[in-house]
Amino acid sequence: MKYTTLPNTDIKVSKICLGTMTFGQQNTEAEGHEQMDYALERGVNFFDTAEMYSVPASEATYGSTEKIIGTWFKKSGNRDKVILASKIAGPNPNFGYMREKLDFSPASIKYAVENSLKRLQTDYIDLYQMHWPERKTNNFGTRAFQGHDDVWEDNFREILETFDGLIKEGKIKHIGVSNENAWGMMRLLEESKYNNLPRIKTVQNPYSLLNRLFEVNSAEVSKYENVGLLGYSPLAFGVLTGKFLTGESHPKARINLFSQYKRYNSDQCTEATKLYQEIAKKHDLTLTQLAMGLVLQQPFLTSAIIGATTMEQLRENIDTIDVVLSKQIIAEIDAVQAIIPDPAP
Repeated sequence: MKYTTLPNTDIKVSKICLGTMTFGQQNTEAEGHEQMDYALERGVNFFDTAEMYSVPASEATYGSTEKIIGTWFKKSGNRDKVILASKIAGPNPNFGYMREKLDFSPASIKYAVENSLKRLQTDYIDLYQMHWPERKTNNFGTRAFQGHDDVWEDNFREILETFDGLIKEGKIKHIGVSNENAWGMMRLLEESKYNNLPRIKTVQNPYSLLNRLFEVNSAEVSKYENVGLLGYSPLAFGVLTGKFLTGESHPKARINLFSQYKRYNSDQCTEATKLYQEIAKKHDLTLTQLAMGLVLQQPFLTSAIIGATTMEQLRENIDTIDVVLSKQIIAEIDAVQAIIPDPAP
């Protein structure tokens, strides 16, 4: 395994992070435990979860992933071997079952942290993240700015003050954001700088051959402000393994099980994937190796979050840690990106 440092800390984290959102729905508790055992054996010491998991989110499965991680901690005694990340859900009209108010008020943050700690059967969370912005903005498949009619009021300082209190209590160690844009990152950094408040260490956003939008503005923030990317969906729900180009049905695949996951189903995504497949074959690589190789080589990446429903997938994903793409391969990838830029925002 290869390791990086969580920005502005001395914490070593594996460059591959185990994503766990399938635990409790697509994967059983036993399967989740098996994945965590294997990942740790392979040197993966960084696990990511969230209060809303498993996914797709529902009242019936709310918190199920954290509970499975919690029973694994209790059974294995491996809590001290894992850098654990979790997230608080933001506003969503469909998630009213999670708590009284789906906001980032002090009461909501404290409630979410306390309940995650109980489910996880731990005293602390190493990296606590806001799952998406509280304000309206262009995330989850949209490109244009969405906040023209937003009534949200700037509360970044209050949020950081709440996190500061939880850090001093020892309940969380560090903070980050997810599905956030450059402006939100900079506002949080500004508040921490001028008010001596906790600083965000990471941003967890989608990043793959089919979505390199992070490079447009956020990568500059990452470089100059030292905020590391935790890149999720590096294989685009399995699209970038090439399995959907074979003509086989794959009924258990996420994009077939859950119709709402359409981000990677467009004709442009299919066409781009075919072109990337050609590059992989030309250089004696699998498409999985090509896709993960690009993500893992980016200088702004702290860790790539992988998710798997089978042990075979998990092994293949972790094995990509040793892939190194040549400058020629990168140039060929960039040529496709120039023709079909970011087909899955």
